[in-house]
Amino acid sequence: MAARTKTTKDRPSYRCTECGWQTAKWLGRCPECQAWGTIEEYGAPAVRTTAPGRVTTSALPIGQVDGRQATARSTGVPELDRVLGGGLVPGAVVLLAGEPGVGKSTLLLDVAAKAADEEHRTLYVTGEESASQVRLRADRIGALDDHLYLAAETDLAAVLGHLDAVKPSLLILDSVQTVASPEIDGAPGGMAQVREVAGALIRASKERGMSTLLVGHVTKDGAIAGPRLLEHLVDVVLSFEGDRHARLRLVRGVKNRYGATDEVGCFELSDEGIAGLADPSGLFLTRRAEPVPGTCLTVTLEGRRPLVAEVQALTVDSQIPSPRRTTSGLETSRVSMMLAVLEQRGRISALGKRDIYSATVGGVRLSEPAADLAVALALASAASDTPLPKNLVAIGEVGLAGEVRRVTGVQRRLSEAHRLGFTHALVPGDPGKVPAGMKVLEVADIGDALRVLPRSRRREAPREQEDRR
Repeated sequence: MAARTKTTKDRPSYRCTECGWQTAKWLGRCPECQAWGTIEEYGAPAVRTTAPGRVTTSALPIGQVDGRQATARSTGVPELDRVLGGGLVPGAVVLLAGEPGVGKSTLLLDVAAKAADEEHRTLYVTGEESASQVRLRADRIGALDDHLYLAAETDLAAVLGHLDAVKPSLLILDSVQTVASPEIDGAPGGMAQVREVAGALIRASKERGMSTLLVGHVTKDGAIAGPRLLEHLVDVVLSFEGDRHARLRLVRGVKNRYGATDEVGCFELSDEGIAGLADPSGLFLTRRAEPVPGTCLTVTLEGRRPLVAEVQALTVDSQIPSPRRTTSGLETSRVSMMLAVLEQRGRISALGKRDIYSATVGGVRLSEPAADLAVALALASAASDTPLPKNLVAIGEVGLAGEVRRVTGVQRRLSEAHRLGFTHALVPGDPGKVPAGMKVLEVADIGDALRVLPRSRRREAPREQEDRR
């Protein structure tokens, strides 16, 4: 008797859990999305059709839908409300991701205590710490409230049981990678487990009208750990950023179904906890009685919020054939471009033979091109050992041809600088309405901008003349 031929229906198929790409054999890496370890076996699905079923709620004209059910409720932390678009919407699921030690648990524990009241209970579930450890942190930062409930669980069924017992208006889960479902194979934090846990909590949030805050881990590349499907399922994705050696912490909106994604919340992390900064510009400035060579101020936009920041530069004689180029808080490529523009367009030839160090103050990172002009002026000021005029800010993008280009939000930047007491500004042409009492100098290229440096003999000039002899 001949053996039965294996049909196509009996053959196993494989599918990428990230992008859905299908193949007939297993691969370690998906050729479509380049993700590793995401190819899983699944059975060939039978062709089925879904018959029309009974609807749960009738469709209504959009004008008759009650929008009051989606009214946001404040978290008690104004800086977080700014990023969320006014607060937490009932039934919304928020994913907050950040590096270890940046302050995610501290921030959410503070939110849990401030959002809890007699009518709105808060349930804080921790899967990474014991309940006593969380209590110690709550004592330290003053996050104690009679309507804040705490549980240490790593089982999904137990978490759902706590929801039935407490009936909270806000659930905080720290973190989604530590909770697992016994119905799904795999260790906690795996792609299948994260999908199941997130899906179950999202369904519970929508059914109960309960707001949910999920803490997410990140990979070494800075991406949110787990399947990309997690970011698609939740309503809001927030990124918690900050250097662990600095006090400043930033919360950025990556995705928001209820508000804008160009808002940024500023926080200051200390031993007493984390506090919002309504006016964080003071962290990025150094107050001096007299100006110092190699420093220049600029105004950067973090989302829609203008922040005054200070750029510092230092040039010294190099002791090695290849001079050092060290940056902190600035993009190395942008600094290298400004050095090339100063040498070719600004006629400053001594920079290429010296060690150059450039940094920002207060741990802020300047990545937008609007800081180019301030970086160039700080480098030129350090090279000539000549300080820039006092109370001066520089705003503008510098091109490779030496031109100073316009940037967005010039009026908002100038208003912030004027509010902090700065009286002079270098900007590209046509800045728009200028605050009263502020002197604005429009510059077309880097040569015009360098004229603000007082006339002085450069320290490199005698050295260049000796080399010619």
